[in-house]
Amino acid sequence: MWCLRTGRGGLFTLGLLLGMSAQAVTVEGLRLWPAPDHTRLVFDLDGPVQHSLFTLADPQRVVIDLNAADITAALPTLSKSSEAVVKDIRYAKRGQTDLRVVLDLSRPVKAKSFSLKPQGEYGYRLVLDLEYDTGPAAPIKSPPKELPMAPHPRDVVIAIDAGHGGDDSGALGRKGTREKDVVLKIAKYLETLVNQQPGMKAVMIRQGDYFISLHQRVEKAREAQADLFVSIHADAFNDRRAKGSSVFVLSEHGASSQVARFLADSENNSDLVGGVSLDDKDDLLKRVLVDMVRNSTIEDSHNIAKYLLKGLRQVNSLHKGRVEQAGFRVLKAPDIPSVLIETAFISNPSEEAKLRNAAHQEGFAKAIFKGIVTYFKQNPPPDTRMAELWQKKQRLAIRDNPSRS
Repeated sequence: MWCLRTGRGGLFTLGLLLGMSAQAVTVEGLRLWPAPDHTRLVFDLDGPVQHSLFTLADPQRVVIDLNAADITAALPTLSKSSEAVVKDIRYAKRGQTDLRVVLDLSRPVKAKSFSLKPQGEYGYRLVLDLEYDTGPAAPIKSPPKELPMAPHPRDVVIAIDAGHGGDDSGALGRKGTREKDVVLKIAKYLETLVNQQPGMKAVMIRQGDYFISLHQRVEKAREAQADLFVSIHADAFNDRRAKGSSVFVLSEHGASSQVARFLADSENNSDLVGGVSLDDKDDLLKRVLVDMVRNSTIEDSHNIAKYLLKGLRQVNSLHKGRVEQAGFRVLKAPDIPSVLIETAFISNPSEEAKLRNAAHQEGFAKAIFKGIVTYFKQNPPPDTRMAELWQKKQRLAIRDNPSRS
């Protein structure tokens, strides 16, 4: 073994000095999650890695250099669709130690990356997000100034949020049922029902198997100017006997039960982003106004949740006979009534069987829809088609029975 002798007679092995350099990290897995406005590539690693990232044009490419790294992973299967952003993935050694991964793209992207430490079932990960425009916005045609247009009544917008997705599979049943899969199916059934209802329109927060942060879910609902945000889940508890459906609204002062606290902690761990940030937290007036809006929103959420509980009671037992409250980050939009539905406990064997069954999935969707439509028929926003329909119904009722006026 090579060695160096110091002036004081101490020995330092060259091998020790070399051992201080970074050991090779292995890429053990590569997973691709396409979404409508971004594509995520996840590197599963056996240790932390240093990396660099840059993009190239003509043709469009993203290059990721991983320092002191090898790869044993199989490349993910790529979509053959003409709309697919990633057309090819290739890699090669760069020098003696480094690994270069190249993504051939079909369009320009904004690329960003970040590392994740081990959490849950996952070890070290390197995440690459490719963000892109979904298409040019349609030009807005201004009406002639001399002919002002009266505003047309709009649809009631229901934002439907299927919990989890992508790497975040949510709770897992004993038979391998993944929460992210069953809630997406229920959400799609609900989307169909809402879009079939005159005066209503559904906006899906997640349309496929990909990850969206809690903050982004809230922002997507706000961008859609939703009248209601419904987040659908099927969580687990540490007691397999726990069963029944629940409806939650936001609480900023503690959870209403032990289970509510447990579930909120579980859901909030989906990512580290939550709540609504204000640009100026010292602006007292702004804080007072937001608190006023939030208090009104929580009250509306609570009223809607009561109707949802009535609907769910017809397809499943209720875990609690009342609306529960907990600090779910995904419910923190200050200006949109928001509810989180635990359709059933995936940790309960009998309820897991229901969640796996297509007929029961549709049944949960119908129950949720019934609660939504019943509430909005009785409390339609004033500028909507549902308000017009409600007013017309009232006028007809008075005409047919004048004594009601």
